[in-house]
Amino acid sequence: MNFIEAIILGLVQGLTEFIPVSSSGHLVLVQKLFGFGIEENLSFEIFLHLGTLLAVVIYFYRPIWDLIRSLFIWRKDSIGESHTKNRKIVLYLIISTVATGVIYLIFGDWFKAAYQMPRLVASLLIVTGVILYLSDMKKDAETPQSNIGIVKSTLIGLAQGIAILPGISRSGSTIAASVLCGMKRKDAAQFSFLLSIPAILGANLTSIKEFQAIDSAMWGNYIAGFIVSFVSGYLVIAFLIRLIQAGSLKYFSYYLWAVGVITIAYLSFF
Repeated sequence: MNFIEAIILGLVQGLTEFIPVSSSGHLVLVQKLFGFGIEENLSFEIFLHLGTLLAVVIYFYRPIWDLIRSLFIWRKDSIGESHTKNRKIVLYLIISTVATGVIYLIFGDWFKAAYQMPRLVASLLIVTGVILYLSDMKKDAETPQSNIGIVKSTLIGLAQGIAILPGISRSGSTIAASVLCGMKRKDAAQFSFLLSIPAILGANLTSIKEFQAIDSAMWGNYIAGFIVSFVSGYLVIAFLIRLIQAGSLKYFSYYLWAVGVITIAYLSFF
């Protein structure tokens, strides 16, 4: 992987991590279509997620700080009620993360093997399109993220776990699952972004050995890809939140269906 490839992959990661089109799926297809090495770039793909993770942390630093503060403030007044709600959100984020971890432990190796199957990835992009389309058909509900409960937060976590598959969008699956579970669209967006933090950290922690084996000459490319994914990812977040609130995710469905079908046709003839 050279410097230009690192920049291209960093841009693809940043633009597609939060837009519900599957960043991992697009990274696989871009590498296949442009002849980049897929297997040797897997650790680089995971590293790129740190850039988009930083974008989430900076964009949502106030809500994140409020959630952390509420873990240490236990007041019994009107202000204390907001801390109670925040502690519930933290609990549901933990439950969702555990559910994701269970899926990873059971199916993680098989999911990683899918990175070598471009046709499968293209097919899963079509599946993601269906998921987004169905979520847009659901009317906006009134349930805030602090009231979703244990069962629904588990379902959202399972949806995120399945999104380890390249081609299944993490943001798309968690937002769709949240909306279909009756969560307000605005809260569904924030919950999905916050849920990405432990998921991305976990993925990078499991890849520490791979990072330690990286040639020192390659770290410049890794850092370049990280910076590009951070900047592009940060710019995308606000744009996506507006689309989610407007119930406009179905437009991404059309894009995913087109990309999936065209890619399958291309791979069948070339």
